[in-house]
Amino acid sequence: MTDVTVLGAGSWGTALAVLLARNGKKVMLWGRPEDGVLEFNELRENKIFLPGVELPENLLATADLEEACRDGIQNYVIAVPSQVVRSVVRQVKDLIPENSLLINVAKGIETTSLKRLSEVIMEEAGDKTRRISVLSGPSHAEEVGRGIPTAVVAAARQRDVAEAVQDLFMAPEFRVYTNPDLVGVEIGGSLKNVIALCAGVADGLGYGDNTKAALMTRGIVEIRRLGVAMGANDSTFSGLAGIGDLIVTCTSMHSRNRRAGIKIGQGIPLESVLAEMGMVVEGVNATKAAVALSERYQVSMPIAREAYRVLYEGLDPRTAVMNLMSRQKKHEIEEVVNISGW
Repeated sequence: MTDVTVLGAGSWGTALAVLLARNGKKVMLWGRPEDGVLEFNELRENKIFLPGVELPENLLATADLEEACRDGIQNYVIAVPSQVVRSVVRQVKDLIPENSLLINVAKGIETTSLKRLSEVIMEEAGDKTRRISVLSGPSHAEEVGRGIPTAVVAAARQRDVAEAVQDLFMAPEFRVYTNPDLVGVEIGGSLKNVIALCAGVADGLGYGDNTKAALMTRGIVEIRRLGVAMGANDSTFSGLAGIGDLIVTCTSMHSRNRRAGIKIGQGIPLESVLAEMGMVVEGVNATKAAVALSERYQVSMPIAREAYRVLYEGLDPRTAVMNLMSRQKKHEIEEVVNISGW
């Protein structure tokens, strides 16, 4: 009998499925035929999204959603792109048992509603389960799949739900902390992609380490500012789901957001960049959501605003940098409200 179903056979879904299988779980991995999932069971490898990582024998793949959710499976990892989370949950909610554990690992904001993905999942599946959690942190699929030591955060409003996720994923090479701050973990995981895009743009423009350090430091300020306005705990942004995820996404060539930003900085049009990448670049949609949320909560986010102008209004990236550098003089330290957790 299957212990865990992973919905989404991209690089991250596959890496987590491999991790869970190595933990001794019987795993079912669901994906689309066009992503090569029908070949996984024979080849024992996801050649498109996670080449070179062997799929354990206790991991089976399917393109049939009903098969993926059969036998009363209680644990589901949602690893599809952020903008299709709603449609996938809507398809499976009548297939899953009552009180199933739903773990979202996508990092994004639904652009049509500006809702966090846990809110989207609750809207669609709330009549079946309130055991909803988020797994986030500095964790490239390529490294998790190879067993490289990694630390992440499981966030949920209920302690027992977060601890259930911790127990499911914890391994010698994969350390899981818990956090009650669902808002902060989701905002940190989503909006770091905006800053990573900008870091890539800076690299594409030929700027240096000073530029990237300034961008990352002021970027986490913007993320924290919006998160706290939305009800997050300020300290979350000093942890793995905040500065930790920001560091790895802004500095690694594993980061598709950074790689996309490099091409944009080199003058390649956004449409061409996305077509060439062949994978979802979450920072593009996250930039749109960040600007809309900043307006809703009346929060200043100048980096996100300039990124939006580059992506959606055709602003030259060098002009965007100069706009940021020539802003009115400011004091660096801000007072932020600290909201208690459990």
